[in-house]
Amino acid sequence: MTSYQDQLKSRFAVLGVVIVLVLGSLLVRLWSMQVLSGDAYAALAENNRIREISLAAPRGRILDREGRPLVTNRATLAVSIDPADDVVRKLIVRAQSADTADDPTDLELTDAFGGVAGILSMTPREIFDKVADSRVEALRPRLIAIDVPLDVVAKLSERQTEFPGVRVDEVAVREYPNGSVAAHVLGYTGEISQEQIAQAGDEAGYELGDVVGKTGAEVQFESVLQGDKGQRLIEVNASGKSQRVISEQAPVAGRDVRLTIDLEVQKVAETVLKDALAEAHRQDFPKARAGAAVVLDVATGGVLAMASLPTFDPSAFLGGISQAEWTALTAKESEYPLNNRAVMSAYPPASTFKVVTGLAGLEYDVASSGSSYLCQGRWTEMGEQWPKWCWNHSGHGRISFEGGVEESCDTVFYEIGYEFYKRKKEELQATSREFGLGSKTGIDLPGEVAGRVPDAAWKAEFNKNYPEYQLWLPGDTVNMAIGQGDLLVTPLQMASVYAGIANGGKVMRPHVLKDVLDSEGGVALSSEPETMAQLKASEAELDAITRALVKVTTTGTAKGAFRGFGVNVAGKTGTAQVYGKDDYAWFCAFAPAGKPRYAVAVVVEQGGHGGSVAGPAARNILAQLLGEPQTEVHTTDVSR
Repeated sequence: MTSYQDQLKSRFAVLGVVIVLVLGSLLVRLWSMQVLSGDAYAALAENNRIREISLAAPRGRILDREGRPLVTNRATLAVSIDPADDVVRKLIVRAQSADTADDPTDLELTDAFGGVAGILSMTPREIFDKVADSRVEALRPRLIAIDVPLDVVAKLSERQTEFPGVRVDEVAVREYPNGSVAAHVLGYTGEISQEQIAQAGDEAGYELGDVVGKTGAEVQFESVLQGDKGQRLIEVNASGKSQRVISEQAPVAGRDVRLTIDLEVQKVAETVLKDALAEAHRQDFPKARAGAAVVLDVATGGVLAMASLPTFDPSAFLGGISQAEWTALTAKESEYPLNNRAVMSAYPPASTFKVVTGLAGLEYDVASSGSSYLCQGRWTEMGEQWPKWCWNHSGHGRISFEGGVEESCDTVFYEIGYEFYKRKKEELQATSREFGLGSKTGIDLPGEVAGRVPDAAWKAEFNKNYPEYQLWLPGDTVNMAIGQGDLLVTPLQMASVYAGIANGGKVMRPHVLKDVLDSEGGVALSSEPETMAQLKASEAELDAITRALVKVTTTGTAKGAFRGFGVNVAGKTGTAQVYGKDDYAWFCAFAPAGKPRYAVAVVVEQGGHGGSVAGPAARNILAQLLGEPQTEVHTTDVSR
């Protein structure tokens, strides 16, 4: 029989074996961790101890063609809150948990941020929404206010012990030395979106919270305006709170961009566009609240000015725009001031399109410079059941082709359009597309629309659910011939049409980039002029149209707008009819007529008559370009 002592010995032996095995396994594990995986665990420990924070780089400046600043940077004071602060961190963790019932209460937020909110004229909830944004780097200070006045900074400094997580830093923000001038061309900046990060790709190095271009040149040339980020390495404790800065690499500023925009011409374009609205109101068109103007260099396609009304203040987006401000800018009653109407809005061009119809007529022998027409006011060639009227209901009598352009006689172009219809070759559409109409010009600005050149195929597709409306009718071509019907163009496209005629049939692609500068101010990259289209029209045909356009401004429908102007201008009035709205006023031109350098297009929505509203605006833009005196013009030219 085994004694009790022997039983104890066996049990102690088993226990000893277990202890040896456990200690052995621990030693093996410790040896594995320290010897085999030591480097990996050391790296993990180092990563937990050291955190990296990216430092934003100042954006490059945007300059006009002469190097005058359009957008710069300025230093300003900004208030941020450290998300690693104990109180703030606990609130953030609760807010980002799945349990919405544990979200911080208004009372807790008031306790945490009430003092700061009162000084900054914000609510505790507004501050917390910025601080708790999970899209931003975990340790990056959360910007809660920008452009903070010195007296407010002084109050925060005086009470620093009450706000341990609050810091005041000097940051670089966009500065607009000319206010809202060229706002639509320049655009604005804002925090990057998920979509922009995805589009840019991982190699771009963007992170949520970065400030990037959102519209206009700011987004178009983002790749060069955005500099290279800096880097700050900080040591943190076990709670993730920063202890000290280990090292810092300064960011590199973005490159400057020089545009083709001429600041002085741009200012004039915006001023005269406002004057045109005022003139429309004076002429009893009270709904005129919007419009656009474009000025092109005929030889290069460079955009010297691009104005759109109503406009906006890009500085409103610094530090993030409020919901109330955004709603006001995007409301229907505001007339959508963020839209660049020069490239984003398409209109019927009315009689400014008659140059295209005229050239097509000459090119396809449907008309000649010696052609003669009889305008009796009422035109019934398509049948008595479908009469059409010239804008001059009394009729122009016997009139020539060039006289038809000079007096904007609709009957002349009804005849040309009807002849095109009978030929069944869609030649008018072909000439329109030669100018690039119906397609985007490819200008280096975002948001451009293509407009529309209607034809039989388009009409059939557009009305695919309504067979009775699918057939292309004589009236479709006739309406198109006077710039009405389903034809739609942008102001930029019409400026390109007139620039193409002025440039001997060569239509240059419009662009706003002149060059990119290097860090020393030298030219690193230049934009080369590019031919967009080449017209088939002969020199004689272009000369015939030009002669007629000169008569428009000397003895025709724009004589009042250009009375006393010292340079010959080739131009055309237009008054577009838009269903349910007052007429839209148009004027397009190029000058000097003998040796063209500039092309201009002006449109005023619901502004009435082209000759009396848009024409004077174009006159004063050309006056700025050609050294002529700017004049306040009031005329009663009412042709279409």
